Amino acid sequence: MKNTGMNFRHLYYFWVVAKEGGVTRAAERLGLAIQTISTQLSQLEQSIGKALFMQQGRGLQLTEAGRLALVYADQIFLLGEQLQEALGEADSGRTRLTVGISDSLPKLTAFRLLEATLHLATPVRLVCYEDQFDALLADLALHKLDVVLTDRAVRSGTTLRVFSHMLFESDTIVVGTPILAGAYAEAFPGSLNGAPFLLPTRNNALRGRIDEWFELHNVRPDVVGEFEDNALLNTFGRRGAGLFFAPAALSGDLADQFGAVLVGHVPQVREHVYAISNERKIKHPAVEAILSAVHLGVFSTP
Repeated sequence: MKNTGMNFRHLYYFWVVAKEGGVTRAAERLGLAIQTISTQLSQLEQSIGKALFMQQGRGLQLTEAGRLALVYADQIFLLGEQLQEALGEADSGRTRLTVGISDSLPKLTAFRLLEATLHLATPVRLVCYEDQFDALLADLALHKLDVVLTDRAVRSGTTLRVFSHMLFESDTIVVGTPILAGAYAEAFPGSLNGAPFLLPTRNNALRGRIDEWFELHNVRPDVVGEFEDNALLNTFGRRGAGLFFAPAALSGDLADQFGAVLVGHVPQVREHVYAISNERKIKHPAVEAILSAVHLGVFSTP
């Protein structure tokens, strides 16, 4: 195997230049002379035999080789940070669990799942990130996350080596503030024609099932808002802006936290919750605790 002579100092300087967008800003960040940074970059390019940057105006742009090198550098330095954190947490006796939470997943659902990790014999340090589904899958594939909690399975045919694990499914209910519930609960679901509704956006897995249910019952709602972020949707719902769908398994939590009152059950529209991991069999002890909690009935699904 050819020895390129690459060292981590060269790679680190390249990584900082790429992140900062230029040699001058990288030198300022590192407290080094511009010439020092330029020399290190030149040595790295010589060692691998490829140009990593090309001049564009007064700045630098990554070449194709540079973009590929940055992908690997990101992983290398991320793993270095995770190693430091893992060693620190080992000293503290805590197990780290880094979770990606899809922005379409109800936050009460995420809380109820993650709550199980707080009662383990070995303490857990939770690190939670929220983002869109595809972005979280990319981070999972790069091992930036231990698991992703979401409302949909991974599409078949994906090139990412990730695996979907069904956690549970639940009927949904239509809920709203007491005033709205009083106005639309009687003669449900026909009473919903023209009712104000807060709905997930069409890229949400649940939205298609909701639209089909409306069509089935010949209901034409007055859609006053569409939201990617489920937490924001619930906040508007709590303020009485409209009715909204929610998992039936969380009806008690919805009443306690949002003052949401039942308008009607919708058994045909089911909410699905998945854990997505890099492994066919989940081995992380904290994620195993989540699975066990689900099996033991943390969600009283209808």
